[in-house]
Amino acid sequence: MKVMVVGGGGREHAIIKKLKENKEIEKIYALPGNGGMADDAECVAIGAKDIPAIVEFAKSNDIGFAVVAPDDPLVLGAVDELSKLGIPCFGPEKKAAIIEGSKVFSKNLMKKYGIPTAAYEVFDDAEKALAYLADAPIPTVIKADGLALGKGVIIAMTRNEAFDAVKSIMQDKAFGESGNQIVIEEFLEGPEVSVLSFTDGKTVVPMISSMDHKRAKDNDEGLNTGGMGTIAPNPYYTPEVAERCMKEIFLPTVNAMNAEGRTFKGCLYFGLMITKNGPKVIEYNCRFGDPETQVVLPLLESDLFEIMKSVAAGTLSEEQVKFSEKSACCVVMASDGYPVKYQSGFEITMPKDKNIYVAGAKLADGKLLTAGGRVLGVTETADTLADAIAKAYETVKTVNFENAYYRNDIGKKALEV
Repeated sequence: MKVMVVGGGGREHAIIKKLKENKEIEKIYALPGNGGMADDAECVAIGAKDIPAIVEFAKSNDIGFAVVAPDDPLVLGAVDELSKLGIPCFGPEKKAAIIEGSKVFSKNLMKKYGIPTAAYEVFDDAEKALAYLADAPIPTVIKADGLALGKGVIIAMTRNEAFDAVKSIMQDKAFGESGNQIVIEEFLEGPEVSVLSFTDGKTVVPMISSMDHKRAKDNDEGLNTGGMGTIAPNPYYTPEVAERCMKEIFLPTVNAMNAEGRTFKGCLYFGLMITKNGPKVIEYNCRFGDPETQVVLPLLESDLFEIMKSVAAGTLSEEQVKFSEKSACCVVMASDGYPVKYQSGFEITMPKDKNIYVAGAKLADGKLLTAGGRVLGVTETADTLADAIAKAYETVKTVNFENAYYRNDIGKKALEV
């Protein structure tokens, strides 16, 4: 069977490497992919948001199954269009992808169905938002309603930062149309946990938990990024917490989407905070997280393609999904200056036999060159988290490109638990 994976980052590289373990798949296409995954899939120069071109490619290349990985094409309805051709897909339809596509929708859903989350207010008028913030509790969290490359959330530690955030999102249009509405919500405290799950709209099977490291610099300092590294499992996600999440959050969310006529099939990502009052939802994503996928999938012992086919067919069972008892660590190597200004076009040298997931790179004259902020993720697994972290940093030393930057403390916080 020919399989098509829409997307071009490290997450997609991890998905493709895992799909390659299935013998039924004869060929994998990546749309657009990147130069660093050319050994694992045939890259096709079609952008992830170009839905008509994606559909045309699927039609003319006899695609038997499609995996739509990024948020943009899911929110734009890529799965709906491919399904019209009779191509089974892994990923939610447009009406379900709204759970990530609109933060206003997801907050209102949680309120309506009693799913624990931070208290919040919604605004579509900057002046009203600023008036509300004049005496709102600080710190506070301000979120652009729509997609913003994972950067549309601002934690304001002072009142002035809150005012600036509203002006930036709503008046200066830092995230374009995504900032037409904003959510202002209470600041929650506690450790964060990412839980990806497989769901066919009835059954929810959580994957192994993970911990992301969002800030650019060591000790969680610097600007927010798309993620500088991850570890799995997350030590804060105890069996007791997992049980509460399933009962209070995971199943209620899937049932709520069904009740709204928006059945969700695919990977539903739960961004959680473990507060003193129990687990609460910070955000939903309608797809695999990046770089969480780069630690979760290497620990998956089951066949990813078989799981994806079951999700698409509505026949998912818990028995199908088995994870290793090991730990994993992914260290993201970025271009120095990310997430603001950085130079690219530098040659990358790296070992071929390692779990290295390439995100921002291109092939030119047979050489692999940097072509993005986050360049690649180095993942290692081991029996203990400490060993996985140590191994990952050893492998990082074998990867070279000019102006490489990475955090030196991925997993440090988890080891202190």
